[in-house]
Amino acid sequence: MKNEVKIHEVSSSTLKGRREFLKISGLVVASTGLIMMGCNDDDNPTADDKFPGIRNGKFDLGGNDLGVLSYAYALEQLEADFYTKVVNASNFTATFNATERQVLTDLYYHEVIHREFFKTALTGALPNPSVQLLPNLAFNYGSLNFNSRNEVLATAKALEDTGVAAYNGAGRLLTNPDYLVLAGKIVSVEARHASAIRSLINPNSADFAGDDVVNTTTGLDVVKTPSQVLPIAGGFITTPFTAQFLP
Repeated sequence: MKNEVKIHEVSSSTLKGRREFLKISGLVVASTGLIMMGCNDDDNPTADDKFPGIRNGKFDLGGNDLGVLSYAYALEQLEADFYTKVVNASNFTATFNATERQVLTDLYYHEVIHREFFKTALTGALPNPSVQLLPNLAFNYGSLNFNSRNEVLATAKALEDTGVAAYNGAGRLLTNPDYLVLAGKIVSVEARHASAIRSLINPNSADFAGDDVVNTTTGLDVVKTPSQVLPIAGGFITTPFTAQFLP
């Protein structure tokens, strides 16, 4: 089946500015929740056979706009779960300095906001959310040591970079302009997350906009389709689901 996910020191002024942006960004995204609740898909109907839901015994993300939103919801569940484990690790205070703790805590709050934002939006937009809403996913990080600074930041970098590329690739799949605007707001926040993590790993460098994530010819961020992103996310997600209608 297509796209199946299976069980399995920086300058103080720079960081202060980034922390302030992260805090403001979270508030901006949180405030869009009520707007998206009003963007019911009735204004832009999708084919009934492509609604999210159980197909052949597994949940499928579906297609069209609601499928794209379900896809984003799955990724936000992953990021929220990861940062929840980071900030609740037994040696969080000892592992990270004050600046790093603040950035990681800000990212934790943002990702939880994003996760709940999509859950609320989909609940309001889906005709039958009791069976069409993606369930709470389970995750496994293997041997990742949440008390290791290097391992946590490396994983955060991978997740944030993948998340930005995923939003960039999903944007063209949306047909409802309201959804597209809101996705654009969220990806701009996710890009700041990626930048902040890269600056923690390699301070005072150009890594925040490295050639591996910014096309040197176009100056645009990397773009990945769902079929490219889901196998990466599937390394952490243990709840099986499919994405038959997403490219």
